[in-house]
Amino acid sequence: MNTMIGNDTLVSLGVGQRGVVTALATEGIGRRRMLDLGFIPGTIVESVRRSPAGDPTAYFIRGVMIALRSEESSKIFVNPV
Repeated sequence: MNTMIGNDTLVSLGVGQRGVVTALATEGIGRRRMLDLGFIPGTIVESVRRSPAGDPTAYFIRGVMIALRSEESSKIFVNPV
């Protein structure tokens, strides 16, 4: 197993928790979108707020707040900090 890839996904972070992006499990346009939004390996991301229904979740990354649905955030691997 590659030790550089975290076992946790972004969706598993609780509100107030932070993690370092380790890998993206998506390809093509979806991968490009995540990279453009700042989900680059080595970047710290914080789970800030979850909607009352549980989806989407707001994340603070590189100075901006971004909301992702669990379908998208489950494809972003992180190591909790």
